[in-house]
Amino acid sequence: MVSAQSALPGSVRAIVDSSGATFAVMAIDLGGGRTIAWNEREMFHAASTMKTPVMIEVFRQAAFGRFALDDSLVVKNEFKSIVDGSPYAMDLKDDSDDSMYGLLGRKVTVRHLVEQMITVSSNLATNILIDLVGADSTTATMRRLGAPDILVLRGVEDGKAFERRLNNQTTAADLATIFRAVAEEKAVSPGADREMVEVLLRQRFRDKIPALLPTDVRVAHKTGNITGVEHDSGIIYLPDGRAMVMVILSRGWQDQRDARGTIANVARGLFDELSKREP
Repeated sequence: MVSAQSALPGSVRAIVDSSGATFAVMAIDLGGGRTIAWNEREMFHAASTMKTPVMIEVFRQAAFGRFALDDSLVVKNEFKSIVDGSPYAMDLKDDSDDSMYGLLGRKVTVRHLVEQMITVSSNLATNILIDLVGADSTTATMRRLGAPDILVLRGVEDGKAFERRLNNQTTAADLATIFRAVAEEKAVSPGADREMVEVLLRQRFRDKIPALLPTDVRVAHKTGNITGVEHDSGIIYLPDGRAMVMVILSRGWQDQRDARGTIANVARGLFDELSKREP
């Protein structure tokens, strides 16, 4: 029987309350079904958590033969605003990955673009992939997976869209739904889902959910941040074969380093609660 818990465990609630930030949490023990949910339907700017839906859509379209993951695309840095179709370019100083900019005009595989989008959160790779698969198609796939609120509306750094508040959005519940689908190999196919987990396991930004967890657990996850916003979301694999999904969204931060440390503490509290053995 699935048991839900609408209140955060006391130790976690104390951390959240003292932070001064707004949090949303969804954590699910995939074996036992226990769930901790807090503000899980609150809408947040998705930041780079939207890159997980894009990856799922890339693998889905590859699965039905629209292209192959080893097909190549030319690396470009010109994209169209969803507002009026006017061109804009990515700014290297606003990207967490500089390696893609050295490849402008050259061809790289779709697989490499996915790797850079997830593991180092390349905005340039993300926009190239959104142009390939389509934001609308990505959102439609999220709906088919049972996520009613995730909205992948546009690529990254579309300034005109941002000014009009046309932003990618998500809830903790929706991110938990799609990560659960990947973990249970129901998102695309067993093989594709396992490959996506391997990409997520290679995530290089590990100062949030994984930071304070035991060293023998594996975390397949995708972070996200913009000014005042810090998120993390993914699948945690315990050495005994159990797994859990964990999503932590937050906004209202003045100090991003403090935000990451707080999320790490929240994650450890949630992990300790869900990893308890049922009597």
